[in-house]
Amino acid sequence: MVKFYQSENQVPLEMHKVRVVQKLTLLPVEERLKKIQEAGNNTFLLQNKDIYMDMLTDSGVNAMSDRQTAAMHIADDSYAGSETFNRFKVAIKEVFGTDHVLPAHQGRACENILAEAFVKPGMVAIMNFHFTTTKAHVTRCGGEVLELVDKKGLLPQSDDPFKGDFDLEALKKTIEEYGPEKVAYVRIEAGTNLIGGQPVSLANMLAVADICHDYGVLSVLDASLLQDNVYFMKTREAQCKYMSTKEIYHLLADKVDLIYFSARKLGFARGGAITSHNSELIKSMMEYIPLYEGFLTYGGIDVRTIESITEGLYESLDMDYISHGPEFIAYLVKELDDYGVPVIKPAGGLGAHLNCSEIVPNVPHNQYPAAAVGAALYIAGGIRGMERGTVSEQREPDGTERYAELELQRLAMPRRVFTLSQVKYCADRVKWMWDNRDIIGGLQWVEEPKVLRFFFGRMKEIGHWQEDLVAKFREDFGDSL
Repeated sequence: MVKFYQSENQVPLEMHKVRVVQKLTLLPVEERLKKIQEAGNNTFLLQNKDIYMDMLTDSGVNAMSDRQTAAMHIADDSYAGSETFNRFKVAIKEVFGTDHVLPAHQGRACENILAEAFVKPGMVAIMNFHFTTTKAHVTRCGGEVLELVDKKGLLPQSDDPFKGDFDLEALKKTIEEYGPEKVAYVRIEAGTNLIGGQPVSLANMLAVADICHDYGVLSVLDASLLQDNVYFMKTREAQCKYMSTKEIYHLLADKVDLIYFSARKLGFARGGAITSHNSELIKSMMEYIPLYEGFLTYGGIDVRTIESITEGLYESLDMDYISHGPEFIAYLVKELDDYGVPVIKPAGGLGAHLNCSEIVPNVPHNQYPAAAVGAALYIAGGIRGMERGTVSEQREPDGTERYAELELQRLAMPRRVFTLSQVKYCADRVKWMWDNRDIIGGLQWVEEPKVLRFFFGRMKEIGHWQEDLVAKFREDFGDSL
């Protein structure tokens, strides 16, 4: 924490400098209307050239450091026996303390391998909360996902520092109800993506691992967002205050059976990996790497990227680096909350999360309020967020809609990418949208894929509220972009 002499100037302070820049474009509001409608009101289908602030995700869009870029030039592209892979294994050992590692091209590839190896028809995978691709892989293999996040996790606003915690009593009861043999694994998501990036306490993670060991059930840690989660452990959990980041990583790896991660998040690069102390578990998954990914020394990742992951893993231990995202997110959340905009509190990892059920209370679940707010925000400022509500769910087998617990629009904060003036611009445009929220209406499907519809689906506005929003923008901003 760096304190400013004049407290009114207190802002998050970057512990890095920018040396490479990329030009951005901010289209006129009329063009933004045209682009979002051409994209079927799906921010995934917008083109990057038409976006000013891309806050869709923090996956694979983080800025690499000078050391990561330099490391790419020493890559060994041997198909087998690569020194690049040996350096990667050394980094895994340093960060997690584990000896065994399987590379994969990204986090969802790891999820696919876990599902193939451990999920059989009729089994359940227990999680604090699901992620979209995680659930899709489990259900594809005939399994069912059970969510046991503590009830505090679904409260939009509270003072609880760890809203991603498991309900431990419910976990024990569920394992006993189904029987350990029916539980494929218990997955801990460090930083619950779909409920606001809320962290899980170290105490809760260790308790989950102990319960799994007591019942003979496999424990799995999704460490994709672990660097954010470790920041919150160090700043919010008393027992972690004087632990080093590496001590926390190692303790978790010692307790859980398997760890997997997306290096598109953890390590500021691309790719992913599964790691463990348990050589037998790794061997049980080994055959899937050459089948789905590539050889065991590259797993579908190009070797230059593996070098950048290797350096990025070391950087994920550095509090100066891992504090950047959470502190910028906290700044944006405070700006919006002070103005009265409904946001998920306390600020978590990943990004700021707008509570769309409160922003547009007259838009029902079946008109997709979170997606509508995302379209409105792009019109308002050329800002691309991601729907994390009902559109991100999938329909039940009988075709009925599964309504999300929370209707969120996520404004992700890619690491080491935005300047503070851009974050303040984002806050300004969200505030304007909030003041004009009564204009925003709902959306309806035009094209709805059966699986992962939030990636590919298209919707249209109900009525002409988007044209009305453009007219109000011109009234308030004149000829401004």
